Amino acid sequence: MKATAKNRTGDTEHSLSAVKQESKQGFWAVIVIMLGFTFFSPSMTAGGNLGIGLNMRDFFLAMLLGNAFLGLYTGVLAHVGQSTGLTLDLLARHSFGTKGSYLPSILISFTQIGWFGVGVAMFAFPVSVLLNINMTVLILITGVLMTATAYYGIKALAVLGSIAVPLIAVLGIYSMNVGIAEVSGFGNVFAENPGNPLTLTAALSIVIGSFISGGTATPNFTRFSKTPHIAVWATVIAFFIGNSIMFVFGAVGGAVTGNADIFDILIAQGLMIPAILVLGLNIWTTNNNALYTAGLGLANITKIRSKPMVLIGGAIGTLSAVWLYNNFIVYLSTLGGMIPPVGVVIILHYFMNKKNYGKEEPTCTDVNFGAIMAVVLGSLVGVFLNWGISPLNALMVSAVVYIAYELIVKKNHGK
Repeated sequence: MKATAKNRTGDTEHSLSAVKQESKQGFWAVIVIMLGFTFFSPSMTAGGNLGIGLNMRDFFLAMLLGNAFLGLYTGVLAHVGQSTGLTLDLLARHSFGTKGSYLPSILISFTQIGWFGVGVAMFAFPVSVLLNINMTVLILITGVLMTATAYYGIKALAVLGSIAVPLIAVLGIYSMNVGIAEVSGFGNVFAENPGNPLTLTAALSIVIGSFISGGTATPNFTRFSKTPHIAVWATVIAFFIGNSIMFVFGAVGGAVTGNADIFDILIAQGLMIPAILVLGLNIWTTNNNALYTAGLGLANITKIRSKPMVLIGGAIGTLSAVWLYNNFIVYLSTLGGMIPPVGVVIILHYFMNKKNYGKEEPTCTDVNFGAIMAVVLGSLVGVFLNWGISPLNALMVSAVVYIAYELIVKKNHGK
């Protein structure tokens, strides 16, 4: 008990307990953190794929519907995080049980450290070639810098976001205007009949799937919000408006050049230095959130505050960056598809057992088998069912399984 108390006393990131009122942040700090999270190069690349495969009407339909769903899903998680002051992992203790929460913590920590390493390599590979810098040295420098800002926690994320978000927005707008000028107007950007068309279902899977796994970690950041309105509005703006902006930037470049990769698009437009800047800042802000989330997950498992765990996660991600990039992206994508069911279980448990969250000493089981069963079955459906919109399939199955289990348990308990 003494060790735990000592850890919590020095735990400035509140990784082992609820956020105190004196640590709460205003709207600007929360919005730049969330926009820094969603201003991500792969979102632009996903937009590029939509720009190549859809006409203008279907592009805007898929983008708006997909990001509206992301905004709704993450907005609810934002409310839960702010209302309780708890991290995603501490929320999982309520819904999955104290020991059952290790499953989502391991899953999320593993995937986030993996994506951190992939992000480091994603930046280092093209930049080392363009600037003729030793790739190993560049990976080490990049990994250390990104780990350092994640280590200093939520305040460092807000500072970095305040710098990165405006710069990314300005460069994205400039690149988009260059593309529009090339085809003499926005009306000429999208092909009416694309050569390799995407179905609307496939396009919605791309939009929702591009960030639903990352969005599940929303409580880790919105728990610092001063009010529920700040948490929800900052999150909805980031995931609906911010993510839509990334898709538009990528779609214009993709449709005009026929290349979905935003880095290649910027190079083709003669914007090498800005390309390096936007790639670096995009990856840096999102990698910070990923590593911060991994540190919180490891803290739940080890009962050690998150800062040392961030350093360990950063070291693993940096040293294995090349291997992760070359061998593990498909596996990380598959594992990432297992995270959204965790989010829906946390949401449902909170609203079905709200009174328990307000107690000073809440009642938590060791393992909630219904929560684990919901995640396993939802994940299997999301990964293996090749029909409809995969992320939605996973969420719906998880929700049905978990609600059924809770109702059966409560009915039996009543008897």
